[in-house]
Amino acid sequence: MFRFLLRRVALIVPTFIGITLVSFAFIRLLPADPVEALSGERGVTPERHAQLLHQFGLDRPLWQQYLDYVWRLLHGDFGNSIASSHPILSDFRVLFPATIELSAAAMLLAIVIGLPLGVIAAVRRGKLVDQLAMGGALIGYSMPIFWWGLLLIIVFSGMLHWTPVAGRIGEDYFIKPVTGFMLIDSWRSGQSGAFVSALSHLVLPAIVLGTIPLAVIARQTRSAMLEVLGEDYVRTARAKGLPTWRVVGIHALRNALIPVVTTIGLQVGYLLAGAILTESIFSWPGVGKWMVNSIEQRDYPAVQGGLVLIALFVMVVNLFVDVLYSVINPRIRHVS
Repeated sequence: MFRFLLRRVALIVPTFIGITLVSFAFIRLLPADPVEALSGERGVTPERHAQLLHQFGLDRPLWQQYLDYVWRLLHGDFGNSIASSHPILSDFRVLFPATIELSAAAMLLAIVIGLPLGVIAAVRRGKLVDQLAMGGALIGYSMPIFWWGLLLIIVFSGMLHWTPVAGRIGEDYFIKPVTGFMLIDSWRSGQSGAFVSALSHLVLPAIVLGTIPLAVIARQTRSAMLEVLGEDYVRTARAKGLPTWRVVGIHALRNALIPVVTTIGLQVGYLLAGAILTESIFSWPGVGKWMVNSIEQRDYPAVQGGLVLIALFVMVVNLFVDVLYSVINPRIRHVS
């Protein structure tokens, strides 16, 4: 187990180097520069422009900027935001819980609905339930986030007035941030109706963000279950007269979970990427909205630091998934 884990950790090093290169190059491929973006319509004199470029270290050759950037990263220094002058790490710590809360709610929705839906579709293969489930999954996978989000806002917020349009909690409540997770902080606050308000603000963004992972998990579960249900040991279990729920839920599902767990792990990266659009649509104050604002302002340190921190989180989650499905199937440790 230790050697398996060590091999997985070793793969993080070249991945991290690639991420630093991509994050460094990405923002510099955008037109304009941070000084012009921050000065807006007022502009700055050429002398002041050169002074600010020197202050931010942007007048040096790119290779020197990159080496300095990596050196600071290795020492845990992600730099300061050009727009706010705040340390990138402190801004990220404040905003990341909101993104995690949204992503966790979306993933919970996707697993709770997608996993049973895939199992039922596999057991009822070719029946109406299977066709409806897979047709719905295909539609859910095909819908763009921005269109789906605006459609839900129009229907449930504009027409039915069931859910709020934007934000994390109603303006009537002031919740002191303790954990950064609004559901937990609103529950701890003891304010009447605060938790319900926070939950109602979370519903639509979670549905929008979780729709595509739900469709992917349902289709992957169905495919894995169909493959497992044809195995000899499943037919033997049925021949012994075991109940269907035991054959499907214990013998078949456990062996079908390996590709499903892998799929769930891969969806974490999608959730964080999809959170950028979702947070922008619903004015959700998380890392995604912060990254969009940083890109618009050409805030090099914020964009670079945000990309690296998000990528590190995704790598840690994928490492956890590798360990998890090696526990589900110990043979993977010896072939990986």
